Amino acid sequence: MTQQEHQEQQESKLFFSHHLLEWYHQQKRDLPWRRHRNPYYIWVSEIMLQQTRVDTVIPYFHRFIERFPTVEALADAPEEDVLKCWEGLGYYSRARNLQHAARQVKEQYGGNVPNDRDAVFSLKGVGPYTAGAILSIAFNRPEPAVDGNVMRVLSRYFLMEDDIAKGPTRIKMERLAAELIPEGAASHFNQALMELGALVCTPKSPRCLTCPVMEHCAGRLAGCETSLPVKTKAKPPRPEERLAALIEGRGAHAGRVLIRQRPSSGLLARMWELPHWPAPSAEGAAPGARLADAAAQDRLRRSLVKAGISARPSEHWMAAEHTFSHIVWTLQVYRCREEEGLPLPMSLAAEGLTVYRAEAAAAVTAYSLDGADANGAGTASFDVGEAGMALSRGADLESVLMTDSIVPLEVEVFADGTENPEDRGAVRWINREDMARYAFPNVFLKLLNSYFDEQEGRKE
Repeated sequence: MTQQEHQEQQESKLFFSHHLLEWYHQQKRDLPWRRHRNPYYIWVSEIMLQQTRVDTVIPYFHRFIERFPTVEALADAPEEDVLKCWEGLGYYSRARNLQHAARQVKEQYGGNVPNDRDAVFSLKGVGPYTAGAILSIAFNRPEPAVDGNVMRVLSRYFLMEDDIAKGPTRIKMERLAAELIPEGAASHFNQALMELGALVCTPKSPRCLTCPVMEHCAGRLAGCETSLPVKTKAKPPRPEERLAALIEGRGAHAGRVLIRQRPSSGLLARMWELPHWPAPSAEGAAPGARLADAAAQDRLRRSLVKAGISARPSEHWMAAEHTFSHIVWTLQVYRCREEEGLPLPMSLAAEGLTVYRAEAAAAVTAYSLDGADANGAGTASFDVGEAGMALSRGADLESVLMTDSIVPLEVEVFADGTENPEDRGAVRWINREDMARYAFPNVFLKLLNSYFDEQEGRKE
């Protein structure tokens, strides 16, 4: 680079920083986390804003801060309350990581968000962008905060054709962003950079004529602003068809539906949902094709049996979709009717036992050993009658199963080796009012509300 080119680049950088700040002071949005410099509020807002639009975040932010006004309040809250407050916002690992990090701050820093780069980086769920945002916005430290918006702006303004999906490009962008921060103005400058990307230098159809730095934008001058930034396309999420059971209660459970809790780790950990299982591929059909109702209900019936749930599918109710970063669930939801028999006690479910419908009127419930015959198929369940009463009173399982009261019911389950860790989760019968006590992924929240709306409409 010649001396003249270097000088022109420096002038371009100074122009960018000066005019961007000037524009921000005149045009910035009045956002709730901008009304103060509380580092906890800024931290919460930045976590919520990951992969989520500002308009969506604002009501969640208000609710969250009202419920957990301090780091200590968040650290001490039951996780179920935190997830419920986050319900509908998605990416629930953000909420868990945020609470875990709040406990770190409480234990290690007395409840005060640290003004130290290494300390902030050590918090769970805090990466380079979030750390830079907290340190610069809350403490006015000259740390870069480079997210997708910022990389798009810098790619266009400086005509950078590096692939922003690659790590070295991010490092290069962070160095450049740090050079652009005016002395003593890190807080406002980083917010201005984010604001420009959100409002003006948008992914499609950028509003170049209203851009405060358009005069020196190299991408615009070269006529390639809409083709920047360069980004390798991510692998599309894998589609997965699933069969879900909307189980309507009878008798003591009338007006309620059955929900179950997901495992304590992994996808949507500890949240509540309608029971559901992967659907087998339809023979001869294209990938992703919906399974015929008869086959779907047969598979769902056997899945319910294997999970220890006494219910029978009756009809297809509706379809729903839930998208993750790596997978898309298409849920085919079937109404199911609770059958006679009680849910299997969780202590026994954990031992690999399965409950089936009790055929005899005298039967309390039914149990099965999770075994298999020589061909790999689980074969028999047992109508235990009085034995079920003995089990409920805490009698030894093996001695009860050896009694003469057990009668095989000849219920066969599928033999494809399918195991579902969710099948061991707790179950609850709930009505609409009970929904306030449990945190649901958004797709199940919508399904339950649709169901209860439908039921209330029938009563009118």
